[in-house]
Amino acid sequence: MRCDRSPPTGYASGTMRIALGCDHAGWPLKEGIADLLRRLGHHVVDVGAHTFDPDDDYPDFAYAVAELVASGRCARGIVICGSGVGAAVVANKVPGVRAAVCHDTFSARQGVEDDDVNVLCLGARVVGPGLALDVVRAWLEARFSGENRHARRLAKLLEIEARYARKPEQPRGD
Repeated sequence: MRCDRSPPTGYASGTMRIALGCDHAGWPLKEGIADLLRRLGHHVVDVGAHTFDPDDDYPDFAYAVAELVASGRCARGIVICGSGVGAAVVANKVPGVRAAVCHDTFSARQGVEDDDVNVLCLGARVVGPGLALDVVRAWLEARFSGENRHARRLAKLLEIEARYARKPEQPRGD
């Protein structure tokens, strides 16, 4: 199933399928964010962690979220780890994903409006539960502006991404 990638202009205007993942550090924030998303009418695709495991690794969850977003099965994604940085590094390896670490509402909103950010990365050791929910709300409410300068910059980003994207290997005719 392909998801509508355009974010809603407000909570009443539509819902999205949102991938949600966390490692052990993000565990304390995940359920509160999932509850908020559901209350706002969004469908949550929970990729884990499903149990607390202090030895789990953020790349597993960040990649799962990024793949759902890049494939179109989810419109957006949220990954929570200790700082958000590692999750963003992993998610940005997946073509089509524009992940950003946002620890304030301005960055969350502007990231979508100017840069079409589709994966939000949060640091559970940086933000508390209240601020995390505010950041998620700001990110959800925002939509890409499409202004010429932002569209031009996004096109340049996509060109760079295409240049470095790996092409599937073709079978050799030996």
